[in-house]
Amino acid sequence: MGFFSIFTKKEKKQVLDNGLEKTKSSVFNKLARAIAGKSKVDDEVLDNLEDVLISSDVGVETTVEIIRRIEERVARDKYVGTSELHKILKEEITSLLTKSGNDDEEGFDIPDRDRPYVIMVVGVNGVGKTTTIGKLAYQFQKSGKKVYLGAADTFRAAAVEQLCIWGERIGVPVVKQQMGSDPASVAFDSVSSAKANHADVVIIDTAGRLHNKVGLMNELTKIKNVMRKVVPEAPDEVLLVLDGSTGQNAFEQAKQFIKATEVTSLAVTKLDGTAKGGVVIGISHQLKVPVKYIGLGEKVTDLQPFNGKDFVESLFNDSKNL
Repeated sequence: MGFFSIFTKKEKKQVLDNGLEKTKSSVFNKLARAIAGKSKVDDEVLDNLEDVLISSDVGVETTVEIIRRIEERVARDKYVGTSELHKILKEEITSLLTKSGNDDEEGFDIPDRDRPYVIMVVGVNGVGKTTTIGKLAYQFQKSGKKVYLGAADTFRAAAVEQLCIWGERIGVPVVKQQMGSDPASVAFDSVSSAKANHADVVIIDTAGRLHNKVGLMNELTKIKNVMRKVVPEAPDEVLLVLDGSTGQNAFEQAKQFIKATEVTSLAVTKLDGTAKGGVVIGISHQLKVPVKYIGLGEKVTDLQPFNGKDFVESLFNDSKNL
């Protein structure tokens, strides 16, 4: 499913490789220093590797788990050369992502049925939330789905305006009310309109204020409850959008949102402008929430359904040349 089905695997790989270039460059340079002058993976190499992963924003907890797994393999196989390190890293990190729910299914699989698939989008202001919604809507539409958008971030004029611009640009209806309106009321109208017009997907934008977690929790709970009056199963997904360029701050934001509401999936944006792409691995592993989309650039086609194996392959695919 999805817009990317019209691309070849080679074209998808090119977007991924280009988008991760800064992270790859940083990781390669650090790995080269970590194994310099070493032919065997020993304690010193593992200590250096630990520093590489932590400084690449993989996170301490996830780094410790990766090192533990590699230590087990080194102990079992007796001799592991540094030339094999990239292969082992790829295998263990891919395994971690799979355990966190990142299977081979890329993006959201929108089923054919008599009610809209409801996606509620959460995230703090500035992470690329509204842009992600617009790109998602475009991709769903291009894959043949009828899409509605709901502007329930009613406390920020720019958010409603930006969503409306996206709607006009891609030809998707946007349901909105006056500034300061009850977000739950907008969500109710959006889901009602989507259902009445036999839409396949409705995406609800919500406010991103974390200064008052109790207020945020109450607001998101109220939005869910009113949507369920129209579609009892709603929402099908609660998508948390995070800015990958903020590294471990993104992880802290994710923890706060998970305390405030049930998060079922992640979209990590702005990976093309940062060397902190390793945060994708740490966030998904520690929170046990699958990454569904990653943002790799400004174009609508640069929002890519996430595939853990492809991501790790891209991240480490040149390290064999170190």
